Amino acid sequence: QVQLVESGGGLVQAGGSLRLSCAASGRTFSRFGMGWFRQAPGKEREFVAAINPAGDSTYYADSVKGRFTISRDNAKDSVYLQINSLKPEDTAVYYCAAVWVYRSISYYTRWEQYSYWGQGTQVTVSS
Repeated sequence: QVQLVESGGGLVQAGGSLRLSCAASGRTFSRFGMGWFRQAPGKEREFVAAINPAGDSTYYADSVKGRFTISRDNAKDSVYLQINSLKPEDTAVYYCAAVWVYRSISYYTRWEQYSYWGQGTQVTVSS
């Protein structure tokens, strides 16, 4: 089991920035690939970004490329999502998730592939 707890969400104006954090406990964090997903009201859960266990390979959804940065600190059992140039359409609940990785991290873009999930943190962007 891996327990994941997100933090760092909030209300921010368009153009602003946020840094989301996800703290892990339980099984060895450094063995998992990690992903961030988001879900807006009335919409399906959407892939945002993923990072491999070593932290040296990342993959992003086209909609966030250049604005979002995923990173991890295996010594702190944490993964982060730096969000810049926020837009109202970024408003959603953001979830971190853990996945067993057997292929390139770019393969892991579907929520069904992830085994462990946090409870989510709300990000609201005002225009």
